[in-house]
Amino acid sequence: EGLTQRFHRVIALDFVGFGFSDKPRPHRYSIFEQASIVEGLVRHLGLHHQRINLLSHDYGDTVAQELLHRYEHNKTGSILINSLCLSNGGIFPETHYPRLIQKILKDGGLLSPVITRLMNFFFFSRGLGAVFGPYTQPSQAEYWDMWTAVRTNDGNLVVDSILQYINQRKKHRDRWVGALKSTSVPLHLIYGPLDPVNPHPEFLQLYKKVLPMSTVSVLDDHISHYPQLEDPTGFLNAYLNFINSF
Repeated sequence: EGLTQRFHRVIALDFVGFGFSDKPRPHRYSIFEQASIVEGLVRHLGLHHQRINLLSHDYGDTVAQELLHRYEHNKTGSILINSLCLSNGGIFPETHYPRLIQKILKDGGLLSPVITRLMNFFFFSRGLGAVFGPYTQPSQAEYWDMWTAVRTNDGNLVVDSILQYINQRKKHRDRWVGALKSTSVPLHLIYGPLDPVNPHPEFLQLYKKVLPMSTVSVLDDHISHYPQLEDPTGFLNAYLNFINSF
């Protein structure tokens, strides 16, 4: 609601393989395809001549980095990026620590399809709870909402395919980190410092070293990997302060 009050139009999308979007199987899920879908959506909505503020999180950070690369290199069909705000994503593979189940699924080979079929609400909610702060845990109803979204269109069966983005981040690190380093677009990071996946202070120190031109908002010490859910007011205020700064 806070975003819709500030901006003329707000677009939130489910990527392929996520939420209520299609979850094809078998399919080679890639960050490049997701970026192309975002570009296609922007064209479909008739917004390809509009300057767009990108606000991203985790997986979306990587998609935004690819969109930024295309924009900076004047690729045909690229969207016009007015600003980019990242949050708690594995921007640097060297400071990204996937959960054990993510490692097993992305590299599990023939074992992965078996594990995805064995996944249930109990294991899902326990795993997800580990990346929320101790005082900001989702309610049981919220966990069920998230699990329902995962299970829609048998999404639990494509998790191992989607997780290949972790390997893609390593392979294309120079391209995607390079896009951030060379951009003239206003850049900001909103960061929950209790995040075990992108831990403090290791991640933040590297971010500030590699991207000294970016501004940063660090939320309260107990906010973890999902700052937009754990501290929505703090997250919104940090974002609007950034937007109002240029």
